[in-house]
This record gives sequence, structure tokens and C-alpha cells, in this order.
Amino acid sequence: MTRNPDLKYRVVSAFQRRIGNPLLRRMPLQTLLETTGRVSGLPRPTPVGGRRVGDSFWLVSEYGERSQYVRNILANPRVRVRIRGRWHTGTAHLLPDDDPLARLKTLPRLNSTAVRALGAGLLTVRVDLDG
Repeated sequence: MTRNPDLKYRVVSAFQRRIGNPLLRRMPLQTLLETTGRVSGLPRPTPVGGRRVGDSFWLVSEYGERSQYVRNILANPRVRVRIRGRWHTGTAHLLPDDDPLARLKTLPRLNSTAVRALGAGLLTVRVDLDG
């Protein structure tokens, strides 16, 4: 897209915030990660691509700690994940020592391709789901 990572981040973030995320949030089977806003305290649902493996849900943040939902996780790791239309509560963990490119190979292909193409500063996130 561009060689300037800050411009790339601003363009992709603006598109996601204004167009992509509002549309995807309305799709009943879209996977959502709901964090608590670190300033507002309000629920912040974000469409994500990932995969449930046992009692954990794995995803890769395309902008690492620059992503708003990752900043919210740093402030409060308690989250909810909507998988196939059903909500699950859990605790999110940021895994900077995990290889996000290798992790993407285990996650849904379409989303992984987009994250690789658009992202910079990838970061693996694991959500340990409650009971």
C-alpha cells in the first residue's frame, strides 16, 4: 500500500473505524472482541479474525500496541468474545514473545492475509475463556 507505516496506519485505521468495523459489527456471525474503553468505560466491540482452540481464542493484532483494543486490554484485560453468535467472557493476554507470522498460519486464511498485508507491528493475543 505505502512505504510510510504511519500513513498506512492512519489510512487503514480511518477506513476500519468509519466503514469496515460498523458494517462488520452488524453481521450476526462476525467474531467480535469486546473490550472496555479505557477512558469511557463503555463496551467497545471490534470485529476480529481468529480461532478458538480449546478454552482459548487466538488472534493477531495488525498494529500491536497501537490498536485501540490492545490499549484497552492493557488497561483492563477482562473481555468478551462473540464466536458464531455466542458471547464468551475471558481474560486477554498479550504475547509479544509469540511469533505472529507463524500464528497467522494457524488462523483463518482470509483474515490472516489481510493482517499480513495491512499490518505493521503484529502482536499475538490469547483470550483464556471462562468455564
